[in-house]
Amino acid sequence: MFTGVFGNSILKRAVDKGHLELHTHDIRSYTTDKHHKADDYPFGGGAGMVMMIEPIARCIEQLQSERTYDAIYLMAPDGKVFNQHKANKMSMLNNIILLCGHYKGVDERVREIFVTEDLSIGDYVLSGGELAAMVITDAIARVIPGVINDGTSALSDSFQDDLLSAPVYTRPADWRGHRVPEVLLSGNDKLISEWRMEQQLQRTQQRRPDLLDK
Repeated sequence: MFTGVFGNSILKRAVDKGHLELHTHDIRSYTTDKHHKADDYPFGGGAGMVMMIEPIARCIEQLQSERTYDAIYLMAPDGKVFNQHKANKMSMLNNIILLCGHYKGVDERVREIFVTEDLSIGDYVLSGGELAAMVITDAIARVIPGVINDGTSALSDSFQDDLLSAPVYTRPADWRGHRVPEVLLSGNDKLISEWRMEQQLQRTQQRRPDLLDK
């Protein structure tokens, strides 16, 4: 699942340039039975299957024997909702593990013993944590210096300052009578900056007023 995302676009270029390393590990590779079973029925009954602690522990402990990790994050729907501020903080860490939950969840002892923090990308449930891990990896990577050619681009993204981005335009300046705002063609940096801030505030108020509460 990770090949297409990690092997293309920004993430591939970042790895090729040496700005970060990305490694994937199959939990089933750390099982000991011939069927590579990584899940089992929950104690106490109930629907769904639960990821077993033993193969997860073997994987994490093997990785920890090879390098020091600053944090281990579990992708889980009941985790803290991931946002841009969290991406910024995580981008400054050295080595991290993103553990992908699956099925009904992971044995709670994994959380108690190994996990630093649970993370969610929204109030909904996915079939597994792989997609969430890819989203978080991309968000972290793009704010690492050098990953994006124009470093100021990432710093001006939506949510960096709890505001949405201002509208953006490019050529042609007039398309079928729909013109680019004149201020953007003026060359006056001060006026353009003021216009963008005004637009950021307006757009945030209209679309995400909850951000202004912060």
